[in-house]
Amino acid sequence: MTGFAALVLAGDRGESDPVAQVAGVTAKALADVAGRPMLARVVDALREAGAIRIAVVASNEAVMTLARNLECETIPAAPGPSESAARGFALLGAPMLLTTADHALLRPEWISDFRAAIDPTADVSVLLARRQAVEAAVPQTRRTYLRFADGDWSGCNLFHFASERSVAAFSLWQEVERDRKRPWRIVRRLGPGLLFRYFLGRLALFDAMAHLGERAGLRAEAVACPHGLAAVDVDKPEDLALVRQLLEP
Repeated sequence: MTGFAALVLAGDRGESDPVAQVAGVTAKALADVAGRPMLARVVDALREAGAIRIAVVASNEAVMTLARNLECETIPAAPGPSESAARGFALLGAPMLLTTADHALLRPEWISDFRAAIDPTADVSVLLARRQAVEAAVPQTRRTYLRFADGDWSGCNLFHFASERSVAAFSLWQEVERDRKRPWRIVRRLGPGLLFRYFLGRLALFDAMAHLGERAGLRAEAVACPHGLAAVDVDKPEDLALVRQLLEP
């Protein structure tokens, strides 16, 4: 597959972030995992998967310095992830792969598998893993799941923006961002018919994603990830302990 551009969201709450405090660093992205800062591990995986241009969105100067040392472009972070992603898209354009600096377990093959599974007609693709796959890989982890007729799903922090029309996705993302812990509010944007199906347990994730895209004037899709570990990021100190344990030599 040809090379690609990638954006890494590395903005966080700085020293007040519980993960940063436990790791003794000024920003979560700098937390050490198996001898490398999390951001460096993510950049390594992207490069091994074929990324030829990588930009990092951050607010911490030490994170910006690390990104430059890793030969990445840097972008000042916005107040929220969706706006930061929009800034990255304005710089890199389409197509663009997006991930986060706290995706410490990220592997090149997950990226390659995701890119290979993308529908070439989709403007936006989102990678998600079924609860069964996540719990089979890491039964000790606690994740937030979206419950649909075709299963419970967890995000994998990998997104693909394929066309210039993808810019419309960032406004929708801002709305989803506000309601990510309350999936019924996300589904409410689909209209009463699909909302009724959701409450009856008859709405599949893939249908919901397609209709959300249509509301934004896009072709959007969910892509199922067979790798349960791909849903594990470092949101909490216990996540940091888990990924360190998983990556111990």
